[in-house]
Amino acid sequence: MELRSVEELMDLLHACRGAWDTPDRSGDQVDLHDHALQTAALLRRSRPADKELQVAGLVHDIGHLLRPGDDAGHADLAADAIRPLLGERVSRLVRLHVAAKRYLAAVSPERGLSPQSALTLRRQGGPMTHREVLAFERDPLAEDAVTLRQADDAAKVMGLNAGVLEDWRTVLELVAAGRVRLGVMD
Repeated sequence: MELRSVEELMDLLHACRGAWDTPDRSGDQVDLHDHALQTAALLRRSRPADKELQVAGLVHDIGHLLRPGDDAGHADLAADAIRPLLGERVSRLVRLHVAAKRYLAAVSPERGLSPQSALTLRRQGGPMTHREVLAFERDPLAEDAVTLRQADDAAKVMGLNAGVLEDWRTVLELVAAGRVRLGVMD
């Protein structure tokens, strides 16, 4: 599936309400909709000028909706779906959010993960090897991917009001139109 319009993406994001990262709801405590809003809001707070990073936070887990139960492939599926609409940088950040989890598990093993993230880490390859860590650190988007991952990990708070999805429509339209690049708006 490739998303071609902001309206299609908004419909998919709205469909995340009541959808969970695991088909049996045994995973994280918030649905994909609230998780997306919380992740994007945390990124807006920490990196207010980087609209592409914020949008990556909003859409990073749509692969769970597109193919329920595919923990290992959800990031690639989401990245492929949003690339035509949101561009290469947003797509790469979405793709890298799982690698960033594996990276952080390797370099900061004391850092806590939610029980579901700890479980899926094993399915996603476990902590990176030393060689994988070095390769990841050379990626120009590594720092941004780690920032996305940290927001992803923190955005699992039941009952937290992170705004409404409609608040993101204009930002999505700007990113989709290519008028936002590397945090700079036309």
